[in-house]
Amino acid sequence: MKPQDATSLIRIARENGTEESSEPLDLGARVRELRKAQDWTLEQAANEAGLARSTLSKIENGQMSPTYDALKKLAVGLRISVPQLFTQPEKGQVNGRMSVTKSGEGSEHATATYEHELLAGALTKKQMLPYRARVRSRSMEEFDGWVRHDGEEFLYVLTGVVRLYTEFYEPVEMRRGDSAYYDATMGHNVVSVSDEDATILWVTSLA
Repeated sequence: MKPQDATSLIRIARENGTEESSEPLDLGARVRELRKAQDWTLEQAANEAGLARSTLSKIENGQMSPTYDALKKLAVGLRISVPQLFTQPEKGQVNGRMSVTKSGEGSEHATATYEHELLAGALTKKQMLPYRARVRSRSMEEFDGWVRHDGEEFLYVLTGVVRLYTEFYEPVEMRRGDSAYYDATMGHNVVSVSDEDATILWVTSLA
């Protein structure tokens, strides 16, 4: 795997939804922001809140002042409290986002040494990049130097046996259930040492 391959995965994750909203901080904009944070359409959010789609649309566009009952329904539907509807979130505040990726439904990106399946692809502005990888490589000679990229990384072995090579540590053999957390700016490569291709879960920070 060439060093730029790992970097390209991170670039792919960062390319979606990088622009910041410039909408005014009013209730309608706040509701729209919360809905989009869930990656919900207007109809999906209205169904979750038990409101008519037209009602939610009017609230978001400032064409209707919602009753307290409607506010409670909105809060329940968006998985937040009523006060949070009127509070601009601070960094790190819970926003209730979630994405489910069923088996085999991730976005696939193959390289000479790994087959990557990007997970949680529906979410934008992620703070970390989770992906499952099938390890094809069997020796360090298959790599064009060390893989390096920004952030920190977590590796968890799902099947098979791998050997984790790092720039500053002795190689570590890892089996199913073993994990490692390391600085991703340090050179690192992973090879499979089992008869079959090993599979691992990788989580890379994007912040």
